[in-house]
Formats: sequence, structure tokens, C-alpha cells
Amino acid sequence: MALRAHISERQRRFGIELRRLRLAAGLAVQDAAAHINMRGPQLNHIEAARTGLDEIRLRALAAAYGCTDETHLDLLVAMGASDGKGWWSAYKRKVPDFALDLAELEGGGLSQYLSYQTFFMPGLLQTEEYIRRLFENGETSLPSEQIENSVRFRLDRQAILTDSNQTKFSFVIHEAALLMSFAGPGAMHRQLAHLLHLWELPNIEIQIYPFSVQATPPYSGPFMMTDPGSRELSTVVIDHPGASEFTDSPEVLEKYRSRFADLSRLALQSGSAQISTQPNSTRDSWAVVQHVKHSLEMGR
Repeated sequence: MALRAHISERQRRFGIELRRLRLAAGLAVQDAAAHINMRGPQLNHIEAARTGLDEIRLRALAAAYGCTDETHLDLLVAMGASDGKGWWSAYKRKVPDFALDLAELEGGGLSQYLSYQTFFMPGLLQTEEYIRRLFENGETSLPSEQIENSVRFRLDRQAILTDSNQTKFSFVIHEAALLMSFAGPGAMHRQLAHLLHLWELPNIEIQIYPFSVQATPPYSGPFMMTDPGSRELSTVVIDHPGASEFTDSPEVLEKYRSRFADLSRLALQSGSAQISTQPNSTRDSWAVVQHVKHSLEMGR
């Protein structure tokens, strides 16, 4: 089998997990390879994600490693069989490789999706108008074709919100993101109206992290986590100024999972149109968004 010219993040994730299982079992690569009638260099290529692995050999390896979690194994089988192609392939060389890798992670089937944002709406919740203003008003001037490709790509990513009710989406958004003015009052008003509409979807939970929180925030930068149904196979995406990175070490995964739990605990309860408009209801996230939206209406 020819070695891959490009290794996607999901394929790399598969190789890393196989290596982790082998090391946890205390097997040398040559000994593990012998269990599936391979040579050590071949298994090295698989662990480096330069090539995949068929289901029969994968399950034989897992048995040698003492891995009996069927859910984990089924997810590994799907990852090992992945050719890296999907709807995102149409955007190759039109958007950064990082964006393609993110779309592949999201499109692989998720159990849970966590997202914390500070100054902007989460990408999956943005309107087309908001996305366009975001790219048009950046520090670096972008060609119109690049902006159009970026807008269409982000909108196509949003299909995962309604493709399956199996994924639980949890968003914590800092209150600052509701007050950013780069998009203009009209576009921001429509963005908040869209946010309130998405609020009604049963698999989406949105919380606002308010300015009024007295505790020091557990983490100040935006990040997201994709969980395909096995904690060990989750991936954290961390936003840095001018760049983003994927990380998947067990220690980092648990740290960010804990950070998101703290952010959610400190944020306002989600609320809803039915709950938040009741007399004597406490201040909650839905009411905060509705208040900012109403303020924009009054200012027009």
C-alpha cells in the first residue's frame, strides 16, 4: 500500500492511539507486528499514520494489547479505515489544511462537542453575514475569492448541528462576544436573533459567561474539544493569536475537560424563552442575549 502524501489530523490521531495502546501493553514494535504477520517497519508506518490498517488486523492487535472496550475499538476501526476524504475535500487548497483537518474531526461522528469563546461567536453558530464581516474586517486584507471560500466552508461545517441528534453541543460564550461592534449593529442584531433560534435545538446548550463573575476565570483563551464517544480519542483545538493547534495527550485532554466544566459551572444557566420570561425568573444566559438584542433594536 502506498504511503500517504498528506496525513490528516484524524489519521494521525489513529496512529497515536495505536502506539499508546502498544506502549501501555509493554510490547516492542517488532513483537506487536509479529502478532498480525507484519514487519516492524510496517507497523511503524501505521503508528506514524502514513498508512491505515484493516479491521481484522486492528482487532487482532487490540487483543494482543489487552484492549477489550468495544466502543473504543469500533471508533478505532472507523478511524483506521478513513481515507481523509469528505465534503471538505472540495475545499482543498481553498482553505488552510488546519481547517480541513478540523472539518474531518467534526465529520467523523461525535458524541460531544465543547466550545469556549471569548470575543467572537463560535464558528458553528455564526450567520453568513457575521462570518463575512469577520473576514472582511480582519487585520490582514484578504482577496475576495479567499473570503468567499472561507465563508462557504464555515457555513458547510455548520451542517453537523442538525445532521444528527446524537451529538451534544455545549457552548460557553463570554459576554464580551455579545458586545463586539466590528459587524455593525444590524448584523449583530441578526446574529443574536440567530443565536436565540439555535437555542431551541434540543442537542445544543448555550451559556453566557458574564462580566459579573467574581472568580478568576479558569482559562482565558478560546478552545474547543471534539469527543467521538471515547474520552481517549478526544481532541482539543486551542486558539492562539494567529494560529491554532490540535492536542491530544491524556493529561491535556483531562485538563481542558476540567476547565470547560469550571467555565460551565461559573457561567449563567442556559435558560429558554419559556423559562426566562417568567415573572421573578433569575438572570440567565437566554435573558442576557435577549437584552443585548433588544438594546440593538432600540438603538437603530
